[in-house]
Amino acid sequence: MFWLFLLLSLIGYFCYVVIVQRVKLMTRTPAWLLWWVVMTPALCLTTWLIVMGPRTPMPMPLALLIFVGCFVLYMVLIQRGRPSNGGSIEPTAAPQTTSQPAFKTLPESLNEPITIRSLTSEEEGELRKCFPWGTYYLQSIDYRPQAVICRGQLRGKPDLAYQTVEEKVKETFGNRFFLVFQEGPSEKPFFALVPNPQADRAVTSRMIRQPGMAGLMAMLTALMTTWSGQVLIKQVGISETPSFSDGVPYAVALMGFFLIREGGHYWTTLRYRIPATLPYFIPMLPLPQLPIGTVGAFIQIRAPIPNRKALFDIGVIGALMGLVAAIVLLGYGLSLSEVVGYPPGFRPSVFKFEAMLPEYSILFTVMAKGVLGGALEAKRAIALHPIAVAGWLGVLFTAFNLMPVGQLDGGRMVHAIFGQRQGAMIGQAGRLTLLLLSVMQPHLLLWAVLLFFLPTIDEPTLNDVTDLDNVRDAIGIVTLVMLILIIVPAPKILLTLLGMGG
Repeated sequence: MFWLFLLLSLIGYFCYVVIVQRVKLMTRTPAWLLWWVVMTPALCLTTWLIVMGPRTPMPMPLALLIFVGCFVLYMVLIQRGRPSNGGSIEPTAAPQTTSQPAFKTLPESLNEPITIRSLTSEEEGELRKCFPWGTYYLQSIDYRPQAVICRGQLRGKPDLAYQTVEEKVKETFGNRFFLVFQEGPSEKPFFALVPNPQADRAVTSRMIRQPGMAGLMAMLTALMTTWSGQVLIKQVGISETPSFSDGVPYAVALMGFFLIREGGHYWTTLRYRIPATLPYFIPMLPLPQLPIGTVGAFIQIRAPIPNRKALFDIGVIGALMGLVAAIVLLGYGLSLSEVVGYPPGFRPSVFKFEAMLPEYSILFTVMAKGVLGGALEAKRAIALHPIAVAGWLGVLFTAFNLMPVGQLDGGRMVHAIFGQRQGAMIGQAGRLTLLLLSVMQPHLLLWAVLLFFLPTIDEPTLNDVTDLDNVRDAIGIVTLVMLILIIVPAPKILLTLLGMGG
């Protein structure tokens, strides 16, 4: 019971942080109310578990009703709290103490009334000198509640213009402002000076990385995943009386995947000198129906991302490193797994590790046939070894994060390739497509619902105008193809070619 309440507390804390730092920029609805709506499904499931016991799962229609109802209420509350002008919520008191950027998307707020003049006449004169006429011909300076908007005509390459103006702004104002370069509503690029909330604070690298919290979360996750590995060994029939230490290989495999994945993200932030925390693991109690031990890991970026190239690399490098690690684990784990008969009346699922059907995914089907060969035929299932379970969970986690929505890896990728506005439109189309696909693949329904809780729009980068190179565009397309291979079920023609039809 203690671990259950500890897990709920951790989930609740991270949900509240996300709501305060992200969602509250879009709505005036109180953060505590949004938090209660988001946490209601978890609280209901926990209450059911305590009252009814782990052997009596909550009926699926009731669980779906709770999830869908909370999602609808969540979206209604956000929409009702949106400002009438469609912009982001502006601060009314002191500047934010978080190092996250204090803007969501500047073009949305260009029509707001002028309320604050943040520069003196002398400072405005110095600001005009920061724009060489041959690079960016400055035509007007407008003051907004959260930014100083500088409009003009771009007369050179976007990356050179941003670099030139940024250097001059830093020489004039120090670290007082972030310099943002974005496409306006008429596709004319403009500059904006956004106050830097950390300008007057001394922040050490230890405060940013938070090694104590990261270490505590890792130890709790190691305990939960080892426990889950012990449960999995019994569930898939390897041993009826496994010891606690028998779960260590599964824990090492799954946490190793997340460490490689988030390590890739973290290394990329170091490469671009972007402050970020160490990876946080999120522990999870081994539920009887889903003994996995963790719901993932993440890093928290503590400063604006400089450009779309850095945004793309942060999203894709970690995702691809994690996917490669997951595929290796899955392949090795499949070599240790057994082909079993498909029991009559057995309800298949992507999480039935004791009798897994490979046709849920094109990628999984091809890998399973390649490793297990002729033993894998029609009407046969796979009793996954715990290491194969870790690899499969890694593949699924990567696929979810490659969805082109918001601040997921895929959302950052499409933002970097197509721009912020087009990326948001692709994200909206992506989650609607997944919802339609869940009609044929019911196990995707939870994914589709979760995606609707995420904002489709990502934070703008400082230089959000300069396009990517062709190599990164090609990598992005290949990555989206990998996503399709993971989430789309194997067609009958492929199963027939592989000798698994019938």
